[in-house]
Amino acid sequence: MHLLHVREVLEGLISGNYYNITTLNTFNYTYYEGNKTLSNNSACYLVLPQFHPTILQNGTWINATWCYNPYYGIRQRGSLGIVYSCLFAISIMLTLANLRKHGRLYLPQEKRFRAIGRRWQWYWMLFVATCAIIGGISAIDVDRDYLQSIAIIIQVFFFYLMVPGIMAVVWEGVRHWGSWQERQLCDRDPFSLPQTGRRDRKEFWMPLLFYLFAWLNFFMNIPRNWGGFNAQSSTELINIVAKPSATDIRFKAGGFLAFAAWCMICWALQHAVHYYKPKNRGIFNSFIGFFRFAPLRFMINIPLLLVIIGYSVASSFLWEIHPGNQTVNGGWLYGLGYTPAIFILFINELSGYLRPNEDRELIRKRVERGQAIDAEIGYKHVRKPWWWRGAGDRFLSPEQRLKALTTEVGGGQATTRNIERNIELGNMPPRPQEEDREPFRDRNENPRSEYSSMHSDTSSGRASQRTMSITTTRPQQVKSMLDV
Repeated sequence: MHLLHVREVLEGLISGNYYNITTLNTFNYTYYEGNKTLSNNSACYLVLPQFHPTILQNGTWINATWCYNPYYGIRQRGSLGIVYSCLFAISIMLTLANLRKHGRLYLPQEKRFRAIGRRWQWYWMLFVATCAIIGGISAIDVDRDYLQSIAIIIQVFFFYLMVPGIMAVVWEGVRHWGSWQERQLCDRDPFSLPQTGRRDRKEFWMPLLFYLFAWLNFFMNIPRNWGGFNAQSSTELINIVAKPSATDIRFKAGGFLAFAAWCMICWALQHAVHYYKPKNRGIFNSFIGFFRFAPLRFMINIPLLLVIIGYSVASSFLWEIHPGNQTVNGGWLYGLGYTPAIFILFINELSGYLRPNEDRELIRKRVERGQAIDAEIGYKHVRKPWWWRGAGDRFLSPEQRLKALTTEVGGGQATTRNIERNIELGNMPPRPQEEDREPFRDRNENPRSEYSSMHSDTSSGRASQRTMSITTTRPQQVKSMLDV
């Protein structure tokens, strides 16, 4: 860098302004002719011809402009950053709607298929959109700053933080699609897929390997000294500090680790098609079957993800297209970095809008299977009236269904109060006397004598029977110990 020391300035003339050479030397100010600034490593001021700052003998500056203040207008990088930030903000609202739709439960949660598994995709989409919005807003200050400061560091930081996030979006979409296919098969026949075997071992190791590569990509790119991207005030600083920081071995290793994670996504999709879709014999037929049964959104998202990974790898070798370069063309940064990411998000949003909730889809398929079984046995399904739809209890839990049945037969709080009142204040029925304490004695030993005694004592026993009946039907009510 070409430095012009203040002692060498003729009569203290710097950019058309006169300064006290003694004062500048006292406070150790140095004039940088390349970017027209005066700096002493703690303060930096612009001394362009259109500015007329003045320094007093005590080192105070009057009418001075800080080097890191916004100076230029918004250019291509900042304008595109605003547009993409708005697009990612729209995707956040759509993601929240899809998260509410697909994350809601209509069936009891199963241990094998957790509800969190279907929500991870939308959580990662919120993370990616947040990173992209912060980076796009920071691009405004990257264009406006005269000397680069924290703004370019924020954009580059969140761009590389977005890369493992967008990989996780595609991975969770593929993984959950395979889990959804497995759930449909198990709902139809719980014993169709064994819990142990080669398939189960693959599904155990694939997520571990993917997140291992994704986290290694994170630790290669994120924990580092980001201050080198500020040193772009001159060509010498760029070649000595900024360029080596952007093309070091850690960025290169992180890019290749991201590619390894992308290969794991392809393997997971092939695994799901192989085990959960009709099998095809032969290599050629298997290849055709893969493209036939794989969802269209994955056939688009996976190549788009490869574009982002390819750009991160290429930028680790070429400083000219690196997102940390303040003069990078917007076509490289936004065309190969942010555009594939926003396409991946919007494709998932559209797919989530068109697909039904999984629990409701399972309920619909169960109803169809039940109707098919009824048709096989000759049972005619009678269409229920319109008012029956609001009274259905298909989505009630076992406790709620039991409570509804109890209410229908007269249960509830009112019946409980009646039972308590009858028990506390009601009459307790007398215990019936045992007719015979000897169950093995013949009860009809002398039927004639019993018959004659019955007719002879009819007249005399009528009064006593009336008295006994009255006494039996109206027992003494004992409410407390004072009545005894």
